[in-house]
Amino acid sequence: MADTSGHADTRGSGSTAGPPGGTTAPGPPGNEVAAPRKSSWKYIGPGIVVAATGVGAGDLVATLIAGSNFGYTLLWAAVIGCLVKISLAEAAGRWHLSTGRTLFDGWASLGRWTSWFFVVYVVIWGFVYGAAAMSSSGLPLQALFPDVMDLKWWAILTGLVGLVFVWFNKYAVFEKVMTVLVGVMFVVTVYLAIRVTPNLGEAFAGLLPVLPDEKDSILNTLGLIGGVGGTITLAAYGYWVNAKGWTNTGWMKVMRLDNRVAYITTGIFVIAMLFVGAEILHSSNVAIASGDKGLIQLGDILEDEYGSATAKFFLIGFFATSFTSLIGVWHGVSLMFADFVERLRKDRAASAAQRTNPQNTTSDIPDITTPAPAPASGEEVASGAHEKSWPFRAYLLWLTFPPMILLFEGQPFRLIILYGVLGAAFLPFLALTLVWLLNSSRTPPEWRNGLLSNAMLTIAGLLFVVLCVKQIWDQPWADFF
Repeated sequence: MADTSGHADTRGSGSTAGPPGGTTAPGPPGNEVAAPRKSSWKYIGPGIVVAATGVGAGDLVATLIAGSNFGYTLLWAAVIGCLVKISLAEAAGRWHLSTGRTLFDGWASLGRWTSWFFVVYVVIWGFVYGAAAMSSSGLPLQALFPDVMDLKWWAILTGLVGLVFVWFNKYAVFEKVMTVLVGVMFVVTVYLAIRVTPNLGEAFAGLLPVLPDEKDSILNTLGLIGGVGGTITLAAYGYWVNAKGWTNTGWMKVMRLDNRVAYITTGIFVIAMLFVGAEILHSSNVAIASGDKGLIQLGDILEDEYGSATAKFFLIGFFATSFTSLIGVWHGVSLMFADFVERLRKDRAASAAQRTNPQNTTSDIPDITTPAPAPASGEEVASGAHEKSWPFRAYLLWLTFPPMILLFEGQPFRLIILYGVLGAAFLPFLALTLVWLLNSSRTPPEWRNGLLSNAMLTIAGLLFVVLCVKQIWDQPWADFF
């Protein structure tokens, strides 16, 4: 079947073909300029995936605690957090569509240091995150079925289910399942927000940018802004855009609508949980633990206040929230790792060609040249080839099996510190490299950053630098050495 870009359709079962009449115009080789598609709700998909993956149990707890401590005062910060993440995800998607190249290929063009940072980050981050995601998904199941088995076995079960699901399904099925789980999250959080009867007058007052009159209120506010909706999953957004079959600028309007839907959805989740924290916890001076166990405590409070049916309904939403983050990372970050390995393979092939033919001459053998490695193409991601590649599956195994050790042995102290530092450093890295890429000749002139995009990305970068410095400063380095 021919697609609307004029190439043979190589997008695999996860693609969504463009509407009739999507003709093409001349453009850079491999990235012909397609006529714009109308932004239509029927194409929405990657935004739902990034919203579901980015909002994990930890984000909901952080928002609950903000509501518990400050009532509705920081509602404006949650809204700004969504706007900041919209700008980051839009920039990542715009890079993929405007250049036809993947984000990792853009990073690699900035120097080898980006590759070193990425590989160290995903190896350490994936090892610790795998255990945290499995544990988070197992907690609500243990609470729903308390006499069946221990938490660690529930955690292992969710990890194995996530592994099998992502291993055997391509993007199209993955997106449908994520959409169903997001529907569950949406119904549960909105129901809870309505059930607690929010004070709408105070809520609207919370949209005014006011800082709480408490110690460290600025850092707490910045932390809430920075914590709304994802870290590395923001970088994965461009890969999901390609996996959907969107590979050129004809999909730009659709991508931007999709991205707005993602963060409006995220905003609804976050605001709903802030309402719950403000009404149930703040008004009665109830404190909950940070981390996933805080949601189990909230389930107990809901049972006391509204009955066991509401508590069980909440635990189902808790599971949907945690499990979407698990399978979202299993899929999205594995796509990025597969792209990293593919770029490495091309670099080595180019180096081997250079050694074989150092004078860069064709001699009497045709087509023996030493060009730079072919850029990693969004078409490759769209074809579904990465999802069946050995690097994709190797990283899936890395996310699943080695972290199980931590479920039994506990988390090693030094590794957790490195995990915290690398995690804090990733968003400044993403924001500032996107500013660099989207203001350079690597991006076609008509798709480079405008004033608003530069302002939002710069603000995001500075915000995350401040949070990164705070995270590094707060680590117990004296115990590390």
